[in-house]
Amino acid sequence: MSGTDSLRAAMLSLAFLLVLLGIWHVGTLPKEQAASANDEYAKLMGKGAVKTTGFPTPAQMGETARKHLTDPFYDKGPNDKGIGIQLAHSLGRVGAGFLLAALLAIPLGFVIGMSPLVYRALDPFIQVLKPISPLAWMPLALYTIKDSSVSGVFVIFICSVWPMLINTAFGVAAVRRDWLNVAKTLEVRPLRKALQVILPAAAPTIMTGMRISMGIAWLVIVAAEMLVGGTGIGYFVWNEWNNLSLTNVIFAILVIGLVGMLLDLMFGRLQKLVTYVE
Repeated sequence: MSGTDSLRAAMLSLAFLLVLLGIWHVGTLPKEQAASANDEYAKLMGKGAVKTTGFPTPAQMGETARKHLTDPFYDKGPNDKGIGIQLAHSLGRVGAGFLLAALLAIPLGFVIGMSPLVYRALDPFIQVLKPISPLAWMPLALYTIKDSSVSGVFVIFICSVWPMLINTAFGVAAVRRDWLNVAKTLEVRPLRKALQVILPAAAPTIMTGMRISMGIAWLVIVAAEMLVGGTGIGYFVWNEWNNLSLTNVIFAILVIGLVGMLLDLMFGRLQKLVTYVE
């Protein structure tokens, strides 16, 4: 994409944002209503001549965002921690589960992709376990592990394994036969062939699987933290909902979306780095 096209896309995105903010502002404007028969009583009860929608305005959201971003790492007890601390807990769980999944899925994917026999043997297990919702594993994890934080890591692990495993196996199996024949002719050892021939050729597909896994992991950790509580951005959302703070809930939702976007952009850049362009 040229620089001009990028600028046009950015301007169009900005225009969409301004339109959405305008609709939000108009939709949350206070509406006039008839004054109460007993104005003094209405004033004492905090009632006026206008009625709000109850949904926060863009200005209120801006103030909430300013408050959170000014001091994101405050810690005032178990149920009152800054958004930065909550994000750190969530990202830590996602990173740990994702890394464990990569350590298992990528080597196993190599074996499956290089051996049709192993593929046929393991395929029934993959097809049975893959469709199971990651959150369905949470009760079993809590019962066996007996630690909510580690259980969250396990859920991330189980949901991250399958995209990486399947994409790695597919990428390895799809390596061009010509390259493998040349390696065989040169009597390249299996380990060297795997690292210098198969891995570079399958790297874009493997990175695609990792990118998909990270997106799923970030989706799942929010729901998992709502279930187990304690810390994390998911728990923050649920706790603020229980406190009836809709502005904090919406702010957390926006933060979740922005962090997810940044994670996807990071893996997108890595994917471009390992993709060979002829």
